[in-house]
Amino acid sequence: MRTLALLSAGLLATLPAWAEVETYRIDPEHSFANWEVRHIVARVSGSFSTVNGTVVLDRDNLARSRVEATIDVASLNSGHRKRDVHLWSDEFLDARRYPEMRFESTSVQPSGPDKGVINGNLTLRGVTRPVKLAYQILGFGNDPWDGYRAGLLAVTRINRLEFGVSKFPEPGPIGNDVEITLLVEGIKLGPDGKPFSVKKAAEEKAAAEKAKAATQPPAPAKEESLEDQLKRQLLRGIFK
Repeated sequence: MRTLALLSAGLLATLPAWAEVETYRIDPEHSFANWEVRHIVARVSGSFSTVNGTVVLDRDNLARSRVEATIDVASLNSGHRKRDVHLWSDEFLDARRYPEMRFESTSVQPSGPDKGVINGNLTLRGVTRPVKLAYQILGFGNDPWDGYRAGLLAVTRINRLEFGVSKFPEPGPIGNDVEITLLVEGIKLGPDGKPFSVKKAAEEKAAAEKAKAATQPPAPAKEESLEDQLKRQLLRGIFK
């Protein structure tokens, strides 16, 4: 249940026209790493609500994008506090010794304008293993605070035993495979590392276009044709 960090993963879609390579900071208030696992004959689910990290997007070549993310193990919530405490124990996540999960992408393989696969390394419980997540770009747009955001969804499956979470292995009451769904919202950053301002960017773009227009020489006057000259002389004679 930790593959969450994968979070970010690819991106693109309707980015601002003036954007090229963009950096997004994962918004921990609007991003979640949800997990689901078999329990006896049913399914149990939960979420990690504190996700942090950075997604760097190359709009023109998504394959050159990259992601780094961490998940706070203490933000686990399965809807049952006693179960959460058990999952934090050394029988499962061992949160005291390993308070964070980490993910770092190694490559992005787009399969279309808004879908693909992100490969990377997930570190959980002190064990680092390669993982793959299928991502989908949900969209891009302005927020109500003059910022710009990206929405992402990514899914993957991990075998908990491979990360040392070996309590009750199958055919016991808990399944080995953990399904992961990542819901990520990223805040675009400007070159100064601060949140990108849509208004400021539009003003800078308009000013640059105005300055460019001011430096362009005036269009040459259109040469008057013989026919136009005769018409002008005729009208001058009529209204003289």
